[in-house]
Amino acid sequence: MEKKKLIIILGILAVLVTSVIIYFFIKNNYKNLKSGNNMSNKNLKEIEEYILSIRSYNAKIEVEIQSNKNKNKYVLEQKYAEPNVQKQIVLEPSNIEGLETIFDGNNLKINNTKLNLSTIYENYSDVTSNFLWLNTFTEEYKKMIETGKQNIIEQNGIIIMEIKDADELNKKLYIDRKTGKPIKMQIKNVSKNTTVYILYNEIEINSLKRDDVLAFRLKNVYVNM
Repeated sequence: MEKKKLIIILGILAVLVTSVIIYFFIKNNYKNLKSGNNMSNKNLKEIEEYILSIRSYNAKIEVEIQSNKNKNKYVLEQKYAEPNVQKQIVLEPSNIEGLETIFDGNNLKINNTKLNLSTIYENYSDVTSNFLWLNTFTEEYKKMIETGKQNIIEQNGIIIMEIKDADELNKKLYIDRKTGKPIKMQIKNVSKNTTVYILYNEIEINSLKRDDVLAFRLKNVYVNM
């Protein structure tokens, strides 16, 4: 009789333990699934707000510039952290490979890693208008919201954010609906018949801090006032 009771008690304990394990397994998988599909559950407005609130990013991009006469291609690595800290490294073509441009929010440093030389331009402001940067697009998009010259649509699982500025530049940012990550950017200059394609081969969003972007080593530095 005692043996039978022991078997029953052990059986109940086994069922309870199994139930607890199954519960936590399902709970964790549900959380992961919910997190993984977080973007696909958002509407256009929420995705728009997510892109416009990007604080930092680290990307490897392909840039193709097409005009009537020429076609040039570049492979770049970009690092950005707010408020306006940027670092860009040329990976291709080989003749300018390793060329770095680093902006700390005030000064621009151009670093030639092959020659181990660098030039610093103090109080530099033109970098903020560089159309190759994702944060340039988002800042322009925010300004266009006030005038209604921006648009956002969805086509076949791709979110397209579009702006048209006063310089006859039509800019479109394509975003993966599932991940919320930029796929490519297209910039057209209507008057000059020039198109720039930016392909985001790799991109990590909100993963960098200011010090991560500015980390570099120089030996010979020249300063231009």
